[in-house]
Amino acid sequence: MLYLLTGDIQIGKTRWLKTLCNTLGQRDVEVAGVIAPGQWHPLGDKTFDKRGIDNVLLPSGERIAFARRRDLALEEGTLDPASQSAQANLMWEIDETAICRVNDHFRELTRHARTPGSRPGILVVDELGQLELVRGGGLTSAVALLDAGPTPRYPHAIVVVREQLIEHAHRRFDAAWGGAVRAVSPTDQAAAQLLGTVCEQGTREQDA
Repeated sequence: MLYLLTGDIQIGKTRWLKTLCNTLGQRDVEVAGVIAPGQWHPLGDKTFDKRGIDNVLLPSGERIAFARRRDLALEEGTLDPASQSAQANLMWEIDETAICRVNDHFRELTRHARTPGSRPGILVVDELGQLELVRGGGLTSAVALLDAGPTPRYPHAIVVVREQLIEHAHRRFDAAWGGAVRAVSPTDQAAAQLLGTVCEQGTREQDA
């Protein structure tokens, strides 16, 4: 099953995904890929300003700075007009070196994808956006791995996709995943359903 985690901006998709990954890990399910926590700056009165995005590579936990908000990058003189994100006029300036590092990570995962683990694992991609689904750039190695559909090591995947790009994701991945593509929101019900699907399959295969 390929789950497309979607919803409005800043409704807690990454926080939900991080909690889900922790729960899966506690149940001995291999979680591989990347999650993208924000870099939050406190403003007072329990409010925060999102100024950047990190990428945490799973399962190692390596954390890299991935993106800076475009207005701040302009103020700081770090915006590269030739970068993929600048060319696409995104609200984030995404570091090209960071993109290469994450792509290297997914290439490494691809090398192991056809080798079954002790139980089925899950691939996590936070997130696929305009660069990947519209312009053919960005995290190309993650897209290529998803294009392969379910693999022995990662028969399931969950991918963060903005609502306006859901149809792009369906057109890209439905055939490879045999139509087993479902959009979900970051809710307790969705988490329970996903945990049931992933963990119950692992139990059945271990029993077999």
